[in-house]
Amino acid sequence: MRFRDRRQAGRELAARLRERQDAGALPDPVVLALPRGGVAVAVEVARALDAPLDVLVVRKIGAPFHEEFGVGAMAGDGVPLFDEDALSRLGLGEADLAPVVERERTELRRREQRYRQGRPAPELRGRTVIVVDDGLATGSTARAALRALRAQDPGHLVLAVPVGAREGVALMRSEADEVVCPHEPAAFMAVGQWYEEFDQLTDEDVLDALHPRRT
Repeated sequence: MRFRDRRQAGRELAARLRERQDAGALPDPVVLALPRGGVAVAVEVARALDAPLDVLVVRKIGAPFHEEFGVGAMAGDGVPLFDEDALSRLGLGEADLAPVVERERTELRRREQRYRQGRPAPELRGRTVIVVDDGLATGSTARAALRALRAQDPGHLVLAVPVGAREGVALMRSEADEVVCPHEPAAFMAVGQWYEEFDQLTDEDVLDALHPRRT
């Protein structure tokens, strides 16, 4: 199983969610994409559910000496969530990550301001909040997103991804009220392996999706 691109993946995911909506399980939905990759998927979901689309910016926290090695993540106004096992293996404490956290928090705010372009964040209390990404590997960024959203008292919190690692999906079932993932392949290395086209998206791509009438 491979998707042609994120839009095809979004349409398949949207069909699953539409079934849940038709059954009355997703009242008053709002779709929140995890940018950048989740936005193209979420566009299809929001369209199918006739729901508003917004973003929740999540930033990975990398090790000071190797930024690509993730040791935590943070989303919105939520506190950073660290991988305690990874910190222990690397001999790091949370205080060692303070400069990285500050830098990533600044970038998180920059992206939020640019993507929203002055619009306030949506009110989530009591609503069905559907968090969409293009795939799920370890679940570290999804966990940060779900915990930040849980603090806003949604009525029903859903994580929806087209494809995910079985272990990661299982872990997220304790964080979300519902996880929708059509494909959980046994051999899962990376999200990109399940797409024929998996280009890196830009801020402009996100803005075009969120504000289609902009010039």
